[in-house]
Amino acid sequence: MSRAEHREQQMGLILEAGRRQLAERGAAALSLREVARDVGMVSSAVYRYVGSRDELLTLLITTAFDDLGEAAEQADAARRRSDLRGRWRAVGTAVRRWALDHPHEWALVYGSPVPGYAAPESTVVPATRVTAVLGTIVADAALAGRLGDDPAAPKGATRALDPAALAALMPGVPAGPALRGMTAWTGLVGHVSLELFGHFGPMLANPERAFSLALDELADLVGIT
Repeated sequence: MSRAEHREQQMGLILEAGRRQLAERGAAALSLREVARDVGMVSSAVYRYVGSRDELLTLLITTAFDDLGEAAEQADAARRRSDLRGRWRAVGTAVRRWALDHPHEWALVYGSPVPGYAAPESTVVPATRVTAVLGTIVADAALAGRLGDDPAAPKGATRALDPAALAALMPGVPAGPALRGMTAWTGLVGHVSLELFGHFGPMLANPERAFSLALDELADLVGIT
């Protein structure tokens, strides 16, 4: 095994140990010393791979966002480009499935901030992968003339959004539908989080059906026809 392969293997073991700690103790209690013990290293050796607890948190966050983003991108790619609502539903369903399969990673990236930790700029691009997929669907709908009428664009929507960021994320989308797209994204994340953490209580007799209907409502909100 080459040195690079050995390092990659060790990093994989460290990340897996970090995920186990997330599940057992939560992100705030993450400990490099415990990670080292879990993978059979002396505590000083683990610092050759990860410089600090915050660096390990950043790796866990980046890996989670990339994994979720890949799931969303694959779901979108599996649908016909012209099936805009089908793409929207497929991506939303993939996001929910990933969250249910990775509850502790979802809590890490969409739950409460970890005390004393500030995510670095390197997490920004991975964090926007899912948003970029949904933004592309909205942009494709606008390009195809399938965003519906927009008689009631929110007042001040143009001033509320950064033009450069809007053009990068949803090119060709007017400010009103773009703002509704952002609202739909927060609705998607909120629904998944409330379900995952049990905050719906007994309201959901059929969680899958409720989520499916919510996805359609969110597509209607954006105006995707």
